[in-house]
Amino acid sequence: MSPSDRGTAMYRERAHSVTDERGDGPAVVFAHGTLMDRTMFAPQLEALSDDYRCLAYDLRARTDRYADEYDLWTLADDCAAVLDAHDIDSCVLAGMSMGGFMALRFADRYPERVDGLVLVDSQATAHSEADQQQYGEMIEQTRAAGQVPTDLADVVKQLLFGQTTIAERPDLVEAWVDRWLTYPGEAVYQETSSWLHRPDFTDEAGDIEVPTLAVHGEEDVSIEMAEAEATVDAMPNARLEPIPEAGHSSNLENPEAANAAIREFLEEVY
Repeated sequence: MSPSDRGTAMYRERAHSVTDERGDGPAVVFAHGTLMDRTMFAPQLEALSDDYRCLAYDLRARTDRYADEYDLWTLADDCAAVLDAHDIDSCVLAGMSMGGFMALRFADRYPERVDGLVLVDSQATAHSEADQQQYGEMIEQTRAAGQVPTDLADVVKQLLFGQTTIAERPDLVEAWVDRWLTYPGEAVYQETSSWLHRPDFTDEAGDIEVPTLAVHGEEDVSIEMAEAEATVDAMPNARLEPIPEAGHSSNLENPEAANAAIREFLEEVY
C-alpha cells in the first residue's frame, strides 16, 4: 500500500479519532486551512448543530501521516473516506483556504456526494508566481529548522488574521501562534506543497452546479477579495458574502457574521 493509500485508509478506519461531531440532521462537513486544525470551526459547530449534523476533521498535516507527500486530490479522497467512516452519503462541504481548494476538487471528483459548497477565504484561481516563491522560501526555512521559526510565525499571523483581530483579539491570535510553534517542520512543508503549485481550477469550477457560498474576510491579504469574486463569477450557482472586520480566518474572526451567512445558505440548500 502506498503512503497516499495508507493515509486515506487512516481516515476510513479511525476517522473518529481526528474529528469533532455535534448535532443531528443534514450533514455539514468542515475542512480547515493550512496551519489550522479542526478546532477553528468550533464556532460553527456550536452555532449550527441545533439543526445540522456538523463534523470538522483534521487534514493530514495535523495527523501522524503528516510526512507523506500528497496533493489536493489525495485530500479529496481522504474526505471521501471521512464521509464513509461516518456513514454520510452526501453533505454540504465547507472548506477554509486549502480546505476550499480541496472542496472544489472533491465536488469535481465526487459530485454525487456534495449537496452544496461553502468556500471560506478560498479561491479556484492559482497563486501568483510571486506568492509561490514567497511561500516556497518560507516552507523551505521551516523544513530546515524542523519547526516553525518564531520570527516566521510573527509574519504568518499577519497572513492568517486581519488587522482588526490582531488589534482587538490578541489572545486568539497568540494562541494559534503558540500552536504553530509545536508543528513539525515537515508537516508544514508537505501541507503547503500539496497546493502551492496547483494549476488554475476556474474552468473546472465552472462545471460545478451545486449551490455555493463564498464567505470572505474584507481584511484578507492572503487571498484578496478579487480572487473570491473571480471564483464566484465562474460558478453557475454561487454567491459571495463579504465578512467585515475579518481576515483570512473569517469564520473564526467574525463568527457571528459568518454563521449568519452559512445558516441562511444551509436553509436554502436543505
